[in-house]
Amino acid sequence: MPFIIAEPCIGVKDKSCVEVCPVNCIYEGDDQFYIHPDECIDCQACEAACPVQAIFPDNGVPDKWKTFTEKNRAHFEK
Repeated sequence: MPFIIAEPCIGVKDKSCVEVCPVNCIYEGDDQFYIHPDECIDCQACEAACPVQAIFPDNGVPDKWKTFTEKNRAHFEK
């Protein structure tokens, strides 16, 4: 998974990330957005556009939000 959207997105869902994604790989969930791991081209546009700094490279998710890596994976396993 190139990028993970973490806790700061919950309740905000600003859509700035969705608007800049060149491959439309960001999907809306019940409480936050999710980046599809197989569709993401790792362009980093979403990370720069996020107004609440909720998007992290999968290997750079802060420890307090590590559970969001699994949450993202589970979202796309449905």
